[in-house]
Amino acid sequence: MSWLTLSLTLIFVLIPLLLSKTLHLGLEKDTLIATIRSAVQLIAVGFVLKFVFESEHAVFILLMVLLMIGAAVQNARHKGKAVKGITWKLFVTFAAIELITQGVLLGLHIVPATAQYIISISGMVIGNSMVLAILFLNRFTSEIESHRDQTELILSLGGTPKQSINRQLLKAIQASMIPTIESQKTIGLVQLPGMMSGQIIAGADPIQAVQFQLLIVFLLLSTAAMTSVLLGYLSYRSFFNEQMQLLKVDAD
Repeated sequence: MSWLTLSLTLIFVLIPLLLSKTLHLGLEKDTLIATIRSAVQLIAVGFVLKFVFESEHAVFILLMVLLMIGAAVQNARHKGKAVKGITWKLFVTFAAIELITQGVLLGLHIVPATAQYIISISGMVIGNSMVLAILFLNRFTSEIESHRDQTELILSLGGTPKQSINRQLLKAIQASMIPTIESQKTIGLVQLPGMMSGQIIAGADPIQAVQFQLLIVFLLLSTAAMTSVLLGYLSYRSFFNEQMQLLKVDAD
């Protein structure tokens, strides 16, 4: 695809702009900012990836993964303002999931140990973990605040912080995993995943594209579970003080 051909796709940006202007939605500025930011970020990443893929140097691969984790932490931490030390808890969660998934994939020689595979798969894993972390933190803080009386009752009867908040923790883990599970139930029927579609458009064999997509589907399912559980058990203690009293939670 040439740059001229790509510029023609801006027609798809004009449509929401016209609809927003006509219906007085007030989204013109945000739409323009989102379009410019996505274009600049993707073009910049494209040149960076081209350099990293050609160099195949382990340091550059590591820096790219750390950059992804850092950006994911920065984006998700705003939803966890109520959790003390949320920045390092998110970093530990994303880093642990990256180590586990890449350890399995590379250790069992499921994918080659090249920058092309490591960075592409890391982007999908970390990006999915970031979304799951935001969903989990949003639901967890809401659950804690809406069941404050129940939690304080259990604490007053001698329960531990873990016992008093366990029900809310499990509900938040369950709620954050549901979108991933539900989307996978209709995969291939209602939607063709982006990675699989991209490979088919690039001329890859459809069966091979399906095999790689299944790898990603299984990976994201595992990522969803690990993100919610790991972040949940790292975070729940932050809602209590040293006297095991439930702190005020800002659910916004």
